Amino acid sequence: MLSPSDLQSLLRQLAAGTVPVDEVVAALTARGREYAEVADFARVDLSREQRTGIPEFIFSPGKTPEQIVAIARRMAEAGKTNILATKADDAVATALQDAFPGAVLHPLSRIMVVHPREGGPLLGDIAVVTGGTSDLPAAEETELVCRVLGSRTTRFADMGIACISRVLDAVPALQRMHVIVCAAGMEAALPSVLAGLVSVPVIALPTSVGYGVNAGGYNALFSVLGGCVPGVLAVNIDNGVGAAVAAHRINLLAARGAA
Repeated sequence: MLSPSDLQSLLRQLAAGTVPVDEVVAALTARGREYAEVADFARVDLSREQRTGIPEFIFSPGKTPEQIVAIARRMAEAGKTNILATKADDAVATALQDAFPGAVLHPLSRIMVVHPREGGPLLGDIAVVTGGTSDLPAAEETELVCRVLGSRTTRFADMGIACISRVLDAVPALQRMHVIVCAAGMEAALPSVLAGLVSVPVIALPTSVGYGVNAGGYNALFSVLGGCVPGVLAVNIDNGVGAAVAAHRINLLAARGAA
């Protein structure tokens, strides 16, 4: 697959009349290598966004800072912007900021953005709801990924059912959304409550927030999976990226249908 710079060069040559149309067609339809090897530890998927609409993100845990920098550098060389390194610890954040002076760290979600770039107008509306303030790191991960992908988000923070009136008061606004992502730890009852009150899709994002019995988020995950309200979707524990991608795709379908 042609890189953006190669494509620009080819189109300029076509406009100048120095290459025939048939050669351009052949170059555009040829299936080349869609990934780039980085040393002996990574094969970066450079064409994922063209295939699926979702770019490759760098999952930081398990990788060294040097590996993450090398992967980000290869993506930047291919013309990628808004390169996200998720779950970045301090060592990864420092290494990326040293290698890319404009890189931005979002300290709550621990997302690093290399070559940040504002896109076009955001589409639709995704509600990002949290059971408590402690669920905000996972929620912010969802919000940042949604915005990079092109979806607008609206935050409804600290909506836990210990004060059910907070939820009931928000129902009219939530009903106007295209999809709801609900980040909740403890017993994660909130996604089921929301799904029993509104007609829009609800994606549960169980978090690792809670006392000992929460078991690192397993209690929240099992509660969501065992809920009695039909239709609640669930992603893995603290997987704000997965929730964002699913919500963005639903949002796109809804936005296109409303257009």
